[in-house]
Order: sequence, then structure tokens, then C-alpha cells
Amino acid sequence: MAWEAWAALGWHAWVTVGVILFVLGMLLFTQYGADLILVTGVTVLVLTGVLDTKQAFAGMANEGMLTVAVLYVVACALDATGATGWVVQHFLRRPKSVRGALVRLMAPVSFMSAWLNNTPVVAMFMPAVNDWGRKNGISSSKLMIPLSYAAVLGGCCTLIGTSTNLIVHGLLLATPDPNRPGEHLPGFNMLDFLWVGLPCTVAGILFMVATHKWLLPDRKPLLSDTADPREYTVEMKVDPHGPLVGKTIEEAGLRHLPRCFLAEINRGDRIIPAVGPQEKLQANDQLVFVGVVDSVVDLRKTRGLLPATDQVFKLTSSRSERCLVEAVVSERCPLVGQTIRDGRFRSVYNAVVIAVARSGQRINRKIGDIVLMPGDTLLLETHPSLVEQQRNSRHFYLVSAVENSQPVRHERGLLALAIMIAMVLVASFEWLSMLEAGMIAAGAMIVTGCCTGTMARRSVDWSVLIAIAASLAIGRALEITGVAAVAATQLTSWASGSPMLSLIAIYGVCLLLTELVTNNAAAVLMFPIALQTAHQLGVNYLPFVLAVAVSASYGFATPLGYQTHLMVYGPGGYRFSDFFKVGLAIDILCWIVAVSVLPLAFPF
Repeated sequence: MAWEAWAALGWHAWVTVGVILFVLGMLLFTQYGADLILVTGVTVLVLTGVLDTKQAFAGMANEGMLTVAVLYVVACALDATGATGWVVQHFLRRPKSVRGALVRLMAPVSFMSAWLNNTPVVAMFMPAVNDWGRKNGISSSKLMIPLSYAAVLGGCCTLIGTSTNLIVHGLLLATPDPNRPGEHLPGFNMLDFLWVGLPCTVAGILFMVATHKWLLPDRKPLLSDTADPREYTVEMKVDPHGPLVGKTIEEAGLRHLPRCFLAEINRGDRIIPAVGPQEKLQANDQLVFVGVVDSVVDLRKTRGLLPATDQVFKLTSSRSERCLVEAVVSERCPLVGQTIRDGRFRSVYNAVVIAVARSGQRINRKIGDIVLMPGDTLLLETHPSLVEQQRNSRHFYLVSAVENSQPVRHERGLLALAIMIAMVLVASFEWLSMLEAGMIAAGAMIVTGCCTGTMARRSVDWSVLIAIAASLAIGRALEITGVAAVAATQLTSWASGSPMLSLIAIYGVCLLLTELVTNNAAAVLMFPIALQTAHQLGVNYLPFVLAVAVSASYGFATPLGYQTHLMVYGPGGYRFSDFFKVGLAIDILCWIVAVSVLPLAFPF
């Protein structure tokens, strides 16, 4: 019987099976990007006629993929206005260990994801978690998978937490009730999912905390903590109207900075050379820091700190359009031998010197009094066009822009948060779709100046979008060739006589499909099978339908299992095998917890 069903499939189905095996093998055993591998698979399906061009490229117009794209813009604006930094400061704080970091991260993320769509939650937290990990010496590879997993786990606790739950809810409402002619099955209540979602969330967080040391990779950046990078001396001023006035160094978060330390405080005519953690900051304090360029970028993004020099406010370009640029002074620079002030550096180059690095030496002078020497590395605030203007200049040996160094627009932070919250509320109450709400929010972020059009364009991770669109095309091939339907039917038929075994089988098959296809496609495909199974057994359909909903989201073993996994794939520096190693265990754990709890909460 089983072989006859497979034998009835055409050669297109076997080509699709071959492509699936090829894609999985390449993802598991090579280090090529997921987008390249998936696009290769789609190309084969098009060339062999399994998919036509319209089917292959339909994923580029998919609502879910477009939603991720516009949410990148929303997340960019939250980061550009310092709103994500505020979230980190109030929710994450400073952990004492990786274990503590995971608890501080996963608990609030899972809670927020229960009431907000999990995709914008991950988009909002990603840049903040990346900076948080760097400041606390924790690799992003230890944090990004837990971020995505926490969002998915929490999203299954309520009806509105994930789109999959809403899709299954909609399928129920559209299904005729066999016991009440002319009426449809009732949908879910808001907290029906909590009975299964909460135990799975608690189990998943505890598992990650207990096993992170062995299952999560620890990939350090190329520049290790023991390296000897350029150290800059930079001066910052305490904003008299900012939130740092009256706070201690410890409370302000200025004590444990990565590869950076507070050398001294200039307070009027008084110099405090050995700054203790309990020293309270006062308005207009001049803080002298020594650290690497990444730390300088972090300092400039800290709310309540301003550049000590007023020269930055005299540049012709808008501050929101500027970035930091590193430039190495050559012996042919006309300002060599002069101080930065006397040489009128700002007027000559339309750039302001923020900090100077000189062969590891600390320069005990104010920026304007530093005499420029060949080989000095200058950290400049300027318009990005300076890089092109001076790239081939004899005045500098090397000119390069510092990534993510645009000034933070703290004054628009509350506005950006308000726009994001409004977006989530509008989508949650279904006044607009998530895509429509996201498009309006992204446009509002640009119009109100929370981010610029250039920043918005650069924020989109096209490799993630291409991977999502390609995975949708491969999923479509599984559907139209009949492979998915035959596999689902055959794998559930063996357990048709027992409600418990049938529940276990339906959960397992849907889980397998969501790992290979997409969560929403798996839910749609398995929903009629779950209903039919319950009808044939003459039992309550709710545990079976809920099993489909949660298993379609609880795909952790591959980055294809959920779109948030693809979002963190690149920033975490992961390989396909990383997801398989940690995700397979959580797949099995949630499977056991879910099928144990569902019959208790919703008896057969």
C-alpha cells in the first residue's frame, strides 16, 4: 500500500526528492550560504520543469517575506534612535555569566513574543543583543539561536503570538461543523495555546540554560581580546540635561566597557585621575576614555554623553548623515607639525577629529592641542563622501568608514518606540495585516526622521530574504508534486487505531514538514489530515489541531523551520549543523511535552 502510493508519483516528484536531499546535504556538510544553496535547488527545479518561473519566483512576492523586509527597516530605526539600547538597559542589564545572560535574554523575549508577533520581536532585539554581547564579552553565536528559539517558544503561548496560530484558527472557522449543519467549527480562545505553550517554553529555556556550554557554538571574532588594536584617546562630555547626571560610574554603565577604560574626569579646574565606580557624574564633566574604535562608537551611542568638542556642531552636513571615518596621516599631509586647532583641520577637510591613536601611546592633551605626526590614526566625524574624496589623496595613507557609526538620534527614541508599538497593536487586533502595518510603520520611521532612506536600504539583509523566498519555492514543489501529501498520509496511517499514537504521529509528521518546508505550509497541509484523523477515531479534534499549530512553529533543527531562524543565521555566524545539533534535542523535548500535556488539557 505504501509503495503503491509512492510508485504512483511522477518523475517530477522524484526530482523534487532529489533536490531536497541535495539541499539538506549541502547545508549540513558545506559552509556555502543558505541563500546560494536554496537558489541552486530552485534553479534545478525550474530547469527540470517541476516549477515554472511564476511558481519559482512567487516567494519574492510572499507576504511573509515582504513582512520581514519592512521589519528590517523598523528595527533599523529603533537602533538608530537608541530605542534598542534602552530595551537592553532595562531588560538585559549586565549578566555575570553566559548562563545568566541566557536567562535574562530568553525570559523577556518569550514573554514579549506571546503578545507581539515574534518576527518584529526578533528584528527589534537583534542589534541590541549583538551590542550587548560584545559589551559583555559574549559571542553572538551564544545568543542569536536562543533569541530566535525564545521568540518561537513564547509565540505559541497565545493566539496572536505567531501567524501559524492565526492561520490554523482561520482554517477552523472556515471548516463546516459536522454536528451542526450550516455552521462552522468554533475557533480558538486567546489562551487555549497557553496550556501547551507555557510548559514547552519553560522546558525549552531550562534546556538551553543547562546545555549551552556543549550545544551552542562559541565563535570569537577574528580580533581576539588579547590582540593589540589601535587605542584612541577620546573625550566625552556629560549632557547637563541627560539621564547620567547624578549617577555613579557603575550605574551609568561606564565601568565595564569592552577594551576601553575611563582614564580621568576633568571637572572644572579639578582632575580626577583614578575614577572609582561610586564616583557620581556631574553636569558638563569631561570624561577621558582610552579604547578601541568599537568602544568609541558605543560611547557615542550612549544617551547622556556628548562629544567634548563643539566643532562637530559646526560641520556643514547634517549630523544625522554623518559617520565615523579612520584616516592615517601621511608625511605629505600639509598639517603635519601643526596642532589640530592651528591647522584648521575642520575647515580644510570638513571633518572633526574625535580621537587620535599614536603607536599605543596615550596623548595627554586636548584634541585641539595635539600636534599631528606622520602615522597618527585619526578618528573623524564627517560625511561619508570624505572616504571617496580622500581615498587616493597623498594626505592620508588609508581612509575607511567605521561600520554602524552614525550618531544616535536619542530625541526620537520614544517616537520610534511609539510607532513600533502602534504597528504591533494594529496587527494584533487585525485592523491591518502584519505587512500593511509594517509598511506604514517603516514609512513613518523614515518620514519622521527616525532613520534615513539610505540607512533603511542598507538595513535589509537580502541573503535572508532570498533564502526565505527560495525555501517557499521548494515547499511549493513538495506540494504540487504530491510528495508532501503522500509522506504525511503514509506516516500517520500506521497509528490510526490509537488516539495517542495518532497524536504523536501527527505532531511528528508536521514537525518534519516544517523543518523541510515552511511553518505555514506545514500547518495548512496537516490541518485536514488532523481533522480527518479525529473524525475517524470519533474523538475531540482540539488536541490534534493544536498539535498541528504548535508543531508547525516548533521547528528548531534547521534554519528553514522558522523565518526568525533565518534572520539570526548570518548575524550569529552559524552553520547549518549548529541548528541541527541544538535544535533536534529541543524538537524532541517539545514533542514529548506537547503530546503529554494536550490530552490532559483537551481530553480525547
